[in-house]
Amino acid sequence: MRIILDGMGGDNAPSAIVEGAVLASKEINHEIVIIGQEELINQELKKYKYNNEKITVADAREVITNDEAPVRAVRSKKDSSIVKGINMIKQGEGDIFISAGSTGALLSGGLFILGRIQGIDRPALASIYPIVGGEPSLLVDAGANAECKPNNLLEFGIMGNIYMEKVIGRPSPRVGLVNIGTEAAKGSTLTKAAYELLEQSNMNFVGNVEAREVPKSACDVIVCDGFTGNVVLKLTEGLAWNILQVIKRKFTDGVKAKLGAALLIDKLGELKKEFDYSEYGGAPILGIKGPIVKMHGSSNANAVKNTILKGIPFVEENVVETIQNSVLEIEEITLSE
Repeated sequence: MRIILDGMGGDNAPSAIVEGAVLASKEINHEIVIIGQEELINQELKKYKYNNEKITVADAREVITNDEAPVRAVRSKKDSSIVKGINMIKQGEGDIFISAGSTGALLSGGLFILGRIQGIDRPALASIYPIVGGEPSLLVDAGANAECKPNNLLEFGIMGNIYMEKVIGRPSPRVGLVNIGTEAAKGSTLTKAAYELLEQSNMNFVGNVEAREVPKSACDVIVCDGFTGNVVLKLTEGLAWNILQVIKRKFTDGVKAKLGAALLIDKLGELKKEFDYSEYGGAPILGIKGPIVKMHGSSNANAVKNTILKGIPFVEENVVETIQNSVLEIEEITLSE
């Protein structure tokens, strides 16, 4: 397998990208191709001992930033790491593309270069959602589609269901629809119509899930439009960070508190790890005719390493092909409405 890694994407590129690639290469037998400005990447690689048969460099002179209009950037910057990386997937020179760069550019590049899976109306961003004391859930859509139709939410559920089964390894995952109440009649026109479609599917649909139940592992696949999903995800991240800061402050306030913290240091470390995005890898873009994974923009070396490791089953389990084969179910459900 050839893993194409964007060396120029993210706040900490190329240093964290290169370090993460080196760390990952020690745990896998696949080739990692870091694409970007060759001299900068090679300069970082010189800092480490690595197998040069496992890590190679592909030159790309341009960089797409988060400040640029994604569609225009993808069309004009043909020599960017994102565009060249995705083209390598299309041309069979790589099996998966991983980047911490612009989400919009990755979505646009995936659509323009690889195309949508036939029958999928909207590709979606699937993000791991940490559950305290339990196995993480998968949130779909995490921000790719702010406005959706009912059949889009059905697509998100089916694609998330496949990813959870094939990549995460959780059989018959519970699929839930984010709503303001658990009753089937609750919610907006969108959620009520989506509820009916999801209920007709062959998935293990558990119905509506209120936001307060999401962190309690109410379901394995969290289905919502991208606007709602992005708010849920970022609110959770912000709340978790603030809670950890409060705990830290309380445990350093006085001698007794510090003694208590010393006794609980291991447990506090475990709690922090459960909320740490770098432990879970990136967010796959589902619905594109090729594996693309988006890493957090501020990804450190550990996040890069874990994204590479957890991206491998995306390819090995033929997730893209499985989604393609599941399109028929979507068409049957929507036609029956």
